[in-house]
Amino acid sequence: MNSIQQLFSLEGQTALVTGGTRGIGQAMALALAEAGADILLVQRDASNQTTKTAIESLGRKATIYTADLSSPPSLSTLVPTILADGHRISILLNCGGIQRRHPAHEFPSADWDAVLQVNLSAVFTLCRDVGAHMLAQPARLPGARRGAVVNVASLLSFQGGITVPAYAASKGGVAQLTKALSNEWAGKGISVNAIAPGYVATEMNAALMEDPERAAGILARIPAGRWGAPEDFKGAVVYLASQASAYVSGEVLTVDGGWMGR
Repeated sequence: MNSIQQLFSLEGQTALVTGGTRGIGQAMALALAEAGADILLVQRDASNQTTKTAIESLGRKATIYTADLSSPPSLSTLVPTILADGHRISILLNCGGIQRRHPAHEFPSADWDAVLQVNLSAVFTLCRDVGAHMLAQPARLPGARRGAVVNVASLLSFQGGITVPAYAASKGGVAQLTKALSNEWAGKGISVNAIAPGYVATEMNAALMEDPERAAGILARIPAGRWGAPEDFKGAVVYLASQASAYVSGEVLTVDGGWMGR
């Protein structure tokens, strides 16, 4: 029987992380490292070394791979390059995402395409390519598992939002993609889950926080009485990446201070 500490340990594993340079993604990348994983950071360029340095200060390895989530050709070479370097990916964390705000009747096609590419198509591409790699590995992770995929969904996987139709569509897609992949892979030792953040005080929500009326309305509905912080996601991602959640798959775990319960 494993101890609780062993169930949550990621010792000896390697995680591929997108969106890890700031906000929720950075906090989750650090959490995986604190639990024992080495981290492969996917960034547009290598100029931002903040997360890499923080991971290395924990005694873990961190490697930056450059790729542009908005560019299918760039993304298509990412996983083959990583595997050619000899890495065995046991955790995939898809946290990269963008936001565009316009009234729906004026929403530009270019912004729609950009949001769907980064938030949904790139997630699928990485799930497919890393999933194929995981399926080809022996089931030697704790609990006879091959790997764990954690996608980042949203409250807008369930709700429609205001002036963000592309984001809502993309995050609804992430929730359904998570379930579809789980149906194929859960029986093969790969769990596929998502985390749906509530309203979190990060750069992506700056427009909401700067609108006094909307910010007050949002805060009034959160039972916890505060906006979320990136650190609120550390426990959830380690849980979903580790053996602790071995019988959990196809789930969208909402981390929202109680918002969805209202």
